[in-house]
Amino acid sequence: MRLWISILSIFFLNAPKINPDRFLIKGKICGIDPFTLADPLLQTIRYTDKLVDELSKGKTLDEIIVSIHR
Repeated sequence: MRLWISILSIFFLNAPKINPDRFLIKGKICGIDPFTLADPLLQTIRYTDKLVDELSKGKTLDEIIVSIHR
């Protein structure tokens, strides 16, 4: 598990820009409320997981963004 956290940490630290609106994603992600997580890296991982989950269900990025901003 530590290796994955290290890999994801490097990935997000080198990301060109993380969307500042990711905090608008509401609800639980994989059964966890990201607002209860103290670690910003884990919050970002959960938000990314939510986006990947919605994309895997066949939603377009535009549909996901619209549903987030409702």
